[in-house]
Amino acid sequence: MKKIFFFFYTTLLIACSSTEESNSVATTNTTNNNGITPQNVRNYMVDPNATDETVALFYNLKKMAETKFAIGQQDAFNSFYNNDSSQSDIKKSTGYDPALLGCDFMFITDDNNTGEASNWFYQQELKIITDAKQAYDNGMFVTFSWHMREPYEGQEFYTSEMTDFQKYNALISLLPGGTNHEYYKTKLDKIATVLTNMKGTDNKQIPVILRLFHEFDGGWFWWGSQWCTAAQYQQLWQFTVEYLRDTKSVHNILYAFSPDNSYNTESQYLSRYPGDTYVDILAMDNYGDFNNQGTSGATTANNKLKMLSDLAIAKKKIAALSETGYQVSNANPPINGWFSNYLYTALTDQNIQIAYTMFWYNTQDAYYVPTPTNSNVNDFVDFTNKPKTTLVNNLPNLYQLPN
Repeated sequence: MKKIFFFFYTTLLIACSSTEESNSVATTNTTNNNGITPQNVRNYMVDPNATDETVALFYNLKKMAETKFAIGQQDAFNSFYNNDSSQSDIKKSTGYDPALLGCDFMFITDDNNTGEASNWFYQQELKIITDAKQAYDNGMFVTFSWHMREPYEGQEFYTSEMTDFQKYNALISLLPGGTNHEYYKTKLDKIATVLTNMKGTDNKQIPVILRLFHEFDGGWFWWGSQWCTAAQYQQLWQFTVEYLRDTKSVHNILYAFSPDNSYNTESQYLSRYPGDTYVDILAMDNYGDFNNQGTSGATTANNKLKMLSDLAIAKKKIAALSETGYQVSNANPPINGWFSNYLYTALTDQNIQIAYTMFWYNTQDAYYVPTPTNSNVNDFVDFTNKPKTTLVNNLPNLYQLPN
């Protein structure tokens, strides 16, 4: 993600497959799911005491990855190309909402969120919660990233805007015994309160995928590999999971481990891995391999996803391409076949099992997902109609285990 995307973000107020294919997804059986069954699925999850709906989401995403992958978008209900907010941009182009909604805890945990009705950050909190409820009630699933501000001044998450002291001390200061450890716990307390109380119209807690400290292999975030050791990164991850799960009793989270695209081998990918008991989803963000790299880029991306898929199968985890896209703007014209050729090939070649992919959000002046007036809309629609893709209309019931 480029900084300009988040500059816009911080100023915001905050098609279908054939009947046979749809039925093949909706009929979720218990065979050929890498040894995971409805009876033993909790044994492979970070939280064995997870809510029934969260357990079902883990199982059904794992199962769905054998035949399909879900398509999602960050801020799908709030960020639009040309500010047309009547419905999600994906729905404008395809007739259906995405299968996955991406959200962020950034505004929710901001130091300036007072919880008062007139407070802008609190208003964004309410909007995000409303979006998550809408997604859940419509059968979609929800993922949260967290662009947490550095803890000393609470202003930035990009290291390009931070002092050297902040860069080298932000993560370390959050560890137990660190200067900002108690401050960090207040942020986790806020997340715990939101997730515990975030319920659908069925009055059940909404399961969420929490994508902690993502893209850590780069140096653009303060939790990046340039600014802390692997052991320190792992310790903060493990503390975060234990605090939310064990101290705060939050049981509606799946935890996603998601570096950027720098890794080619399992050993590289696992170099900062906090352990199987702390991760439910093995993911990767990848923009670079799709940035006008053509067939060679798609092949490179597919090889990385093949590594990821094989690792997830071996560890009985879910695999995902957690963030991707090619931003089209006046300076960057569409790439012919980007969706239906390059991206689809990367997500399907070599029989890989990827549960979902998520595009970044659209803006007033640029987009990742085209709307009906854009020249590459047919390419996107073709992509959503491919045999292995699914929007919300062809999702199984993600929140119920099969009998």
